[in-house]
Amino acid sequence: MNITIANRQRTKKVNTRLLKQIAGELLAELKIAEADFGIALVSDKEMAQVNWQFLQHEGATDVITFDHESTRTKLHGELFICVDVAMAQAKEFKSSWQSELVRYVVHGVLHLLGYDDLKPALRRKMKREENRLVRLLEKRFSLAQLSGAAKLRA
Repeated sequence: MNITIANRQRTKKVNTRLLKQIAGELLAELKIAEADFGIALVSDKEMAQVNWQFLQHEGATDVITFDHESTRTKLHGELFICVDVAMAQAKEFKSSWQSELVRYVVHGVLHLLGYDDLKPALRRKMKREENRLVRLLEKRFSLAQLSGAAKLRA
């Protein structure tokens, strides 16, 4: 498993080591045999640039997924996740930005596995699986610990 996390935003400190553990647990739960994918945590400005450059959509969005030939058992792609949007969505949905961040990872991974949310029936199916996985990860990890840098052990 090769999971790379790049924190390119300055809005919030993020424990990238814990986020990588959470992503690894997600892949194990989904029975992904191999993974080579990256997660870029970006600002709303960078997300808006990516959104326009690749999708010709204006403004920032929560997560953009780039699939580099993933299959049902092998993940190969990139996720761009906007921390600014996570904070705004957390207020709107009365959740935490950390929970939103994990939700975006789950959502992006589901897209890499072929889930689609363009049609209502497919969106409902994807949302049910997304909710199940987020609840599972919330039980296994303290998402509040995603705030800040990882503590170094002596």
